[in-house]
Amino acid sequence: MALILAVIIILPVLNLWVPKDSFFHVSSYTIGLLGKYLCYALLALAVDLIWGYCGILSLGHGAFFALGGYAMGMYMMRQIGDRGVYGNPLLPDFMVFLNWQELPWYWYGFDNFFFAMVMVALAPGILAFVFGWLAFRSRVTGVYLSIITQAMTYALMLAFFRNDMGFGGNNGLTDFKDLLGFSLQKDTTKVALFVCSGVALILGYLLCRYVVSSKLGRVLVSIRDAESRTRFIGYRVEHYKLFVFVLSAMLAGVAGALYVPQVGIINPGEFSPINSIEIIIWVAVGGRGFLYGAIIGAVLVNYGKTFFTGAFPEIWLFMLGGLFVVSTLFLPQGVVGIVQQWKDKRAEKKALQAGASGEVAS
Repeated sequence: MALILAVIIILPVLNLWVPKDSFFHVSSYTIGLLGKYLCYALLALAVDLIWGYCGILSLGHGAFFALGGYAMGMYMMRQIGDRGVYGNPLLPDFMVFLNWQELPWYWYGFDNFFFAMVMVALAPGILAFVFGWLAFRSRVTGVYLSIITQAMTYALMLAFFRNDMGFGGNNGLTDFKDLLGFSLQKDTTKVALFVCSGVALILGYLLCRYVVSSKLGRVLVSIRDAESRTRFIGYRVEHYKLFVFVLSAMLAGVAGALYVPQVGIINPGEFSPINSIEIIIWVAVGGRGFLYGAIIGAVLVNYGKTFFTGAFPEIWLFMLGGLFVVSTLFLPQGVVGIVQQWKDKRAEKKALQAGASGEVAS
């Protein structure tokens, strides 16, 4: 967290106040790219909270991420007003193009920033609550739960592709102009979004760390390791799972809301099941059950994706699949797990040496 804090302080300075011809200047493109990585890291953190500590393998967190992004996108679309292609002060351009006569009721309120920010967390939270209440109450677990979450994501993707849903169809929401009156094209706005993404990641990490370090966290770990035994000794397992599932979904929604203004678009492709599977790979590579491992995995894999999709675009998906296989077979605890094992072995070796020295001295 100290490293992330240093990054979100130093890089904006190098971007805004260091001359562009200087070796130390950080471009706005880099700021935007790193901002996306921070959003992905928050999303991976949300998944690690439920998978690493509660044993819930969700393949549907891409849906919560996308819902948060759509809530932010709806607010920014309302802010365009009569600056759109068709000049309609009330209806977004895609609605005018599709001959909509009035704004759908579920778009009301999104002209207010605070209402939109509430919906960023509330929309994925409500979906997670309804889904989790039905699934956990029925004691659906393991691979069955994973398949159902993936089916939920796929169903939402198909629904949002429809033009009559009122979310822009396959084109989604785009052509955003500004956020809170600040142009999205300005370097200062990009830096502000980058800093907000870093702050959100730090706060998200502290929240997750607080949860897993409390009694609640110990119960979650017991559910992960022995759910039947935890239920037998009197804990309402479904309540704990529902709480952490909803919290994780809301964190994913916040990540999606910060992501959209930095990339400038949100479309139904974000609901794609492959995106949710990629999130699992990030967490697996970094190391699940550590929280910071998920952050490291998200940054590493997405940096690799940025590099290899440019250098070897035709084989990136094969490399991603191979990375997941290698992580599962040879790195079950991810990158962080390797470092932790090395530290444990080193500490054990020192303890043995200290014990042997004590015996010789005696």
